[in-house]
Amino acid sequence: MLTQQTDFQISKKDRQFVGAHLLVAISALTVGSLYGPLQAFEWSGLDLYGLLEPIGLGDYYKGLTIHGVLNALVWTTFFITGFLTLVMIMGLKRPLRYPKLNRVGFWTMVVGLVMAAIPILAGAASVLYTFYPPLEASWAFYLGLTLVVVGSWIEGFGFYLTMAEWRKDNPDSRSPFIVLAALITMVMWQFATLGIAVEILTMLLPASLGIIDGTDPQLGRTFFWFTGHPLVYFWLLPAYLSWYGMLPKQAGGKLFSDSLARLAFWLFLLLSIPVGFHHQFVDPGIPVGWKYIHSLLTYGVAFPSMLTLFTVVASLEYAARKRGGTGLLGWIRALPWGNPVVSAQLLAGILFMFGGIGGITNASYNVNLVIHNTAWIPGHFHLTVASAVTLSFFGIAYWLIPFVTQKPLWKSKWATIANWTWFVGMLIFSNAMHVLGLLGAPRRTELGKAPYVPEEWSGHLFRMSFGGAILLVGVTLFVLIAARTAFQRQTLGEGESIEFPIAESLRDPQLTPIWLDRFKPWLIGTIVLIVVAYGPQLIEQIGNAAYNAPPFSP
Repeated sequence: MLTQQTDFQISKKDRQFVGAHLLVAISALTVGSLYGPLQAFEWSGLDLYGLLEPIGLGDYYKGLTIHGVLNALVWTTFFITGFLTLVMIMGLKRPLRYPKLNRVGFWTMVVGLVMAAIPILAGAASVLYTFYPPLEASWAFYLGLTLVVVGSWIEGFGFYLTMAEWRKDNPDSRSPFIVLAALITMVMWQFATLGIAVEILTMLLPASLGIIDGTDPQLGRTFFWFTGHPLVYFWLLPAYLSWYGMLPKQAGGKLFSDSLARLAFWLFLLLSIPVGFHHQFVDPGIPVGWKYIHSLLTYGVAFPSMLTLFTVVASLEYAARKRGGTGLLGWIRALPWGNPVVSAQLLAGILFMFGGIGGITNASYNVNLVIHNTAWIPGHFHLTVASAVTLSFFGIAYWLIPFVTQKPLWKSKWATIANWTWFVGMLIFSNAMHVLGLLGAPRRTELGKAPYVPEEWSGHLFRMSFGGAILLVGVTLFVLIAARTAFQRQTLGEGESIEFPIAESLRDPQLTPIWLDRFKPWLIGTIVLIVVAYGPQLIEQIGNAAYNAPPFSP
């Protein structure tokens, strides 16, 4: 973890700027994570929401909204923008071109967060993080979420301008992989969020202000899932950036293939957006042919995930064998499992393999009809955003917080324990939810109060609650370690700093084909595929839109 000073040093102001992102992100995770176990306990009949009723936070659906918005949207967006800011600065070895622009973006996000949080806490936005119409929330909720997205866009523009300046100074050099990955992540995010921006600005916000009398639920769901599925890759790609571009070095090795890493990210940009109709297999307003096309494209987006599996495992095997690992699989034991930065990401990758299998199941039309809107679905996305993403972010935070604070990680062994606690808890929790889904247990439902819960669900409901309790222990340990690291008095010794990890490639990146380092062809391909996959249906749905579903405030 410790290294000697390098020539380029990030400024104290930039460290603090990245740290501000982490502070908001981890604060959101702390509050949001309290509600996850409460929901799990309620499903098995232990209703603890009553403890929060005196302060007005004891409603199940208010809690479910807080959990979804804070954990899936706020924790991820603030962590990712902070992490990518540092990647841009350290990857290019230069400060942001227009730091004030990025600061405007950050504070726009903060204002949006506060604006959205107030109606949620007041009970005026218990519409869950999907906020499907005709459910209606306060106008402040919609405007607040819009500002969070706009703020992240502004920070992205700051990245592009910084990259443009670097490109002028280095016209013939390949861009550093981690920087290219950060830019692709932000480009994909800006494309993807166009759907939800249109939904809010043309339908949900006007309806909540009384400008229009109703909404079109079918069109609203289509706009949402234009964003909703690539949102998963906005969460995942920063974790992949670390797996490809940092984890090999942290494990003691090198990146197996710079070219494959770049290709995987370009394919995610190309394929992650035009897949939303696989979330709408049961929606009657969408022709079967379009559902079939999006199903095939969903299978296609699994290909860069397979590239990731191959390349990352090859990089890790190279590292392990350098450390003395032998045998067909025996090399795995030689990896530095005692390093919490490494073990968090290794365990996240293991959990995500199960999540990826579940994703293929979700994209399969006939099987999807069995598990649609059942507990299987949250079981699946807890293996993505709560495992591959959040557990990887734990590992990144174990070096990132010391890097920005210039303080050593507090209780490294405790951090390793937190990783394994989260891993075990998630195995129990997500498996129980998958089984419950196959047995027909619905999602978004207070099963603890439902009169129709069969006896065969009981054991799995208890397992889910037990897993949720273990997860609560794991996230509490992480938050404690993060806080104690940031606010401790101990600092690094003179001449020492926390290493910013950049994995060297086995092959000189300058030999990477030029078409893997240029945006134009991939941007054109992405736009064309989005237009082909969504254009005809959006034209038809918008042309036949009937804004006649009266708003309903739960």
